[in-house]
Amino acid sequence: MADTTQTTPPARRRTDPTDPTNPTAPTDPGDGSGLPRRSVVRALLRLWPYVRPVRVRLSLAAFVAVIASCLSLVIPLVLKWLVDGPVADGDPGGVWLGGGYLLLLGVAEALLFGLRRWLVSRPLAGVEAAMREALYRHLQRLPVAFHDRWPSGQLLSRGTTDLQMLRQFLTFPLTFLLVNGVTILFGGVLLVAQRWSLGLVLLSPLLPLLVLCSVFEAKYGRAARRTQDQLGDLTTVVEESVLGIRIIKGFGRHRSQARAFKELTRALRATELRKARLLAWIWGVNTTLPELALGAALVFGTVQVADGALSAGTLVAFLSTALALRWPVESIGFLLAMSNEAAAATDRYFEVRDEPAVRDEPVAGDEPVAGDEPAGRAEPAGPVHGGGPRDAPGGLVFSGVAFRYPDAPPDAPPTLADITLHVRPGETMALVGATGSGKTTLTALVPRLYDPTAGRITLDGRDLATIGRAEARALVAVAFEEPTLFSASVAENVLMGAEGAGEAELRRALRVAQAEEFVAALPEGSATQVGEQGLSLSGGQRQRLALARAVISRPRFLILDDPLSALDVHTEALVEAALRQVLSATTALVVAHRPSTVLLADRVALLSDGRIAAVGTHHELLRDNPEYAALMSGGEEGDR
Repeated sequence: MADTTQTTPPARRRTDPTDPTNPTAPTDPGDGSGLPRRSVVRALLRLWPYVRPVRVRLSLAAFVAVIASCLSLVIPLVLKWLVDGPVADGDPGGVWLGGGYLLLLGVAEALLFGLRRWLVSRPLAGVEAAMREALYRHLQRLPVAFHDRWPSGQLLSRGTTDLQMLRQFLTFPLTFLLVNGVTILFGGVLLVAQRWSLGLVLLSPLLPLLVLCSVFEAKYGRAARRTQDQLGDLTTVVEESVLGIRIIKGFGRHRSQARAFKELTRALRATELRKARLLAWIWGVNTTLPELALGAALVFGTVQVADGALSAGTLVAFLSTALALRWPVESIGFLLAMSNEAAAATDRYFEVRDEPAVRDEPVAGDEPVAGDEPAGRAEPAGPVHGGGPRDAPGGLVFSGVAFRYPDAPPDAPPTLADITLHVRPGETMALVGATGSGKTTLTALVPRLYDPTAGRITLDGRDLATIGRAEARALVAVAFEEPTLFSASVAENVLMGAEGAGEAELRRALRVAQAEEFVAALPEGSATQVGEQGLSLSGGQRQRLALARAVISRPRFLILDDPLSALDVHTEALVEAALRQVLSATTALVVAHRPSTVLLADRVALLSDGRIAAVGTHHELLRDNPEYAALMSGGEEGDR
């Protein structure tokens, strides 16, 4: 018997930034942090394609903010004129005029900052929406193997929390890194111009602050990335706990789940506290050093005023300019922190976007591709012409097909090896095998959920690799082993299998699946909402709706993965009787575990250790093949 781990997709893992085997973990730089050294600027520059369409408004907003910030530096010059002129001369009219100038400058500054906010709000909301839509469309195009190994919570956090963080960065820190830089430069020039000796005293902390901010940025960047990864893990646990609430309650595992959740929240809390300590440290340094310099400048300035070397107005203007520069200097740490968080969010976003997508994977909203048929509207009869040799056999043909999961160890045997099988046109072939033999993997190759690593699959003589995925999935309908339903009505779930189908097709599909009676008994009939994952229905009801979804389009090729496993004996017999009519008009491959399901088929293929061991009728294999006889007698039951 084949090893089960080689025939099923690898389990999804939670993100551990220090685990090099994790697909979501970044490369360890060897500094003990478990996280990479990376350029914040280089990471943020990757946002340019999304920002470019709104670059004019963002540039205008930045220009407006610079003007507003520089206006605050004009106020000290007005104060100097006011103190040395009207106040010193005892001129009330001049004082009122100076007060008016100050009021106008303050109002102008407030209006300009309001205009900046108005300029960026709408376009940046559009940038966030565009990035979220691009991520969703890319996720739809990624191969199934990608989703097999990535935790869903990590993908959710990248599409929600990380994108909100990027929008906040583009709204405030991106602009104010420029604004505050220009303000500090302009203010420094004014300080030196007013009194170069005092200006040098005030500007003396700049070099130490630059060094300390560089150290802070490196440490905070690693902590920010770790926080966002841990938040993704936490999202995964919450999602799994909600979806698996029946298992948790049924097995009394709420305490163990609570412990796992508590461990993750404690780890996240520890990282957040580290970020808070780093931010408190840099904020304290950015406040203390300039305040000390300001105090020293005040003492020296006061002495010079007392000696008559400096006017009182100049000292007032000088100190007012220094105070106006307090916020730009103190906010450096805060802005760097947000920039590092945005850089980490950008890295996480593009980790998913950089995954190679399947080019012809159909996605909602795509332009139709020439030659593709709308999903679910393939006609039931007639061969698929073109793309293959004229003498190629019809039906479903596997020729030397092999498959290995992308994450399988290099020395592991392939999941499928040298599969050669011909399902004739209009024939139903049952696929039987022990656990881990590769049955579900083989059926997943037909609708191109995976592509074979070797060999060839043809549909009515046409190479499957030459058929676009949209067209292939219009020709092939699938009922999976686990019947997944969506948070929608019964009708919407079934009609998902045939876009544009009407009420008559819906009733026929429900009748084939023996679901008509229980659907009619629901509170709102086929309009009843089934809830998330369809958990408001029984397992058998979900399976019948999944079967109805598969047969509603009257597909040319039908793949059924153990479609009757959750049904009682009486319902199973009714479904089988109705299903025979559907199978007579299509080419079908049915994964079967029970003799009753096998009897639906014209022939049976026995899959053993990833290879076709025997093909024949049910009675022939019972007579001639001991392994098949053991499986059908209940000696061994398989699910894959």
